[in-house]
Amino acid sequence: MNASVSANYTPSCYVINSPPFNYTHPIASAYYPSIFTFLGLMSNLIAFIVLIKSFQRAQSQSRSFFLIFLSGLVVTDFMGILVSGCIVGAFHVTHFNWRTLDPNCHFCNFMGMTMVFYGLCPLMLGATMAVERFIGINLPFERTFSITKRRTISMVLMVWFIAGCIALLPLAGLGSYHMQKPGSWCFFNIGSEGNDLVFSLIFSLVGLICISVSFVLNTVSLVTLIKVCCGQDRSQRRRDYEVEMMVQLILILVIASICWCPLLIFIAQTVLSGVQVQIKYLLLWVRFATGNQILDPWVYILFRRAVLKRIYPRFDWSRGSIMTMYPSLRDTMRRVTRSSLTGTLRSNRAEEMGKLHVTTQLP
Repeated sequence: MNASVSANYTPSCYVINSPPFNYTHPIASAYYPSIFTFLGLMSNLIAFIVLIKSFQRAQSQSRSFFLIFLSGLVVTDFMGILVSGCIVGAFHVTHFNWRTLDPNCHFCNFMGMTMVFYGLCPLMLGATMAVERFIGINLPFERTFSITKRRTISMVLMVWFIAGCIALLPLAGLGSYHMQKPGSWCFFNIGSEGNDLVFSLIFSLVGLICISVSFVLNTVSLVTLIKVCCGQDRSQRRRDYEVEMMVQLILILVIASICWCPLLIFIAQTVLSGVQVQIKYLLLWVRFATGNQILDPWVYILFRRAVLKRIYPRFDWSRGSIMTMYPSLRDTMRRVTRSSLTGTLRSNRAEEMGKLHVTTQLP
């Protein structure tokens, strides 16, 4: 009797989808994970070496703090690709049976946690970097006294801790991890009922909120930085390194938005509409999200002053102002400023002459 019950028992992670699968969609080919894993690991490894060298040469505290965040992002992307890529690659090479290898769903739950943790970390770190840059550009004095190297590292660790807590929620009963087609990976159940609905919305909303916060704060910081560079004190404050950090941060935001928004919106739309998950779209948008971990490192590799100086050698980096990149804009700003000052002086003189004329005519 007990043997019969155990034979008919299906572990929780195989209730919805149970291997083996007869699924041969082209997007499920072994070439995708192999190419993505190789490119991702090499890109992040090169970026990490570049960041170490940049950190050794960094002369400002704000630049050092920003490089710590970037290093945390590179380590996160590297480990995410390494763990998930090894599991998926091993499946395509050996074609192992998940139910035989993992009868208690421990391995499946681990991979599901990995997908959630390493998926949310880049988005949350991007929002954290946007907050740090917002404080550094808009509130420089508060930043000097509030943010230190130790606190910067603590902020990275806090992001990892929060993402880890979210990834553990399905093990606590809020949501559930399940085997996904074509049988090479596990992810949380994108369902429209009960705890699966709640966890799906948590994952989607956390990602979308991080992207929205990054967009708003980066926009404000960029506008403030342009005003500072266009102001009268542009010759007194070096802003090249801040421009470099803002360019990198904006590119990180653009890449994250393009890669992650389709998946996050697809999850929210699926659970709110109550329709069944279409596996071909889920696999497609997961591939898009994986591209974020591949493209991010090239932002740090290519968009640096040392590289841009080689591409555009005629640019005078020693002048320390973004306005030197746009001499026509600089001349326009000067002409507008001079014309406005001249107009103001003329109007003031006209008012004074009018008052003097009226005074002389009084009895």
